[in-house]
Amino acid sequence: MSLGEKIIQHIQELPESKKAEVLDFVEYLRNKTEEGNWSEFSLSSAMKGMENEDSTYSLKDIKEPS
Repeated sequence: MSLGEKIIQHIQELPESKKAEVLDFVEYLRNKTEEGNWSEFSLSSAMKGMENEDSTYSLKDIKEPS
């Protein structure tokens, strides 16, 4: 059995929530080995799961430095 086949076998036995974690990690590794796009990947990782959250800040909270 190849390494890829072993990985697939183990992943298939995981619950869906853990499969999602594996996917996140695989995407992280793939992006880590590819050149470029780190800033986009980092931002998307930092904001993951926050797309539908209400903001506690408004435009009134933005202040320019003096």
